[in-house]
Amino acid sequence: MPKVTDEYIKNKRKRIVDACYAVCLRKPIQMVTMTDVIEESGLSQGGIYRFYSDLDEILRDVIREMRHSFNIMEETDRLFSKAEEISINDIVYAICDILGRTMEEQLMTVQKLNFDLSVLAINEPQRVAKILGSIQEEGNLEHLTKLMRSLIERECQKGNIKPKADPVEIMQYAASVYSGIEMNCIINACYNQGSMKIKYEPRKLFDVHAKAMIMLMGGEI
Repeated sequence: MPKVTDEYIKNKRKRIVDACYAVCLRKPIQMVTMTDVIEESGLSQGGIYRFYSDLDEILRDVIREMRHSFNIMEETDRLFSKAEEISINDIVYAICDILGRTMEEQLMTVQKLNFDLSVLAINEPQRVAKILGSIQEEGNLEHLTKLMRSLIERECQKGNIKPKADPVEIMQYAASVYSGIEMNCIINACYNQGSMKIKYEPRKLFDVHAKAMIMLMGGEI
């Protein structure tokens, strides 16, 4: 029997992950089954279970691959490295522009999967904890939240800004707004529905969000 190489295993796992990703783009994650993945991959049931014990292990690698391919951390790190040179208002506008642009570009791919995971977390929190539990890599929003909170705290200490709320609460608000924009844009794009029956455009919404963040930090727009 020929020796199974690491490259062979890597290629097979990638084939399975790519197949699962393709299915997730067509169906809500909570409705995806192992049968879907088997049919999409063209592999046998035994061929799938040779590399993954269950669907959630495959979803874990889908999310891990998604985080690698959709990474804005280098871009945000470069921006925050200039924090001494540009105003915090300009940083907020730039960050919101990055978020609006990437959400617009990835709305029906990465953002859809993120939204589906949020819905799954509400209905099956233990399952999502299992899927995400072994993923050690930091996500874009986790990384950005830490950078932004640290910047707000430093600017407070310097007396450059006087926030209207605690920095932690401001970042909680920012995360909630992000989730709301994501949800409404995806529902609007997928089903042409939304709370106000209008077209939701990520960049415009994040521009409004930037203004709100600046005012919360005691700035003027």
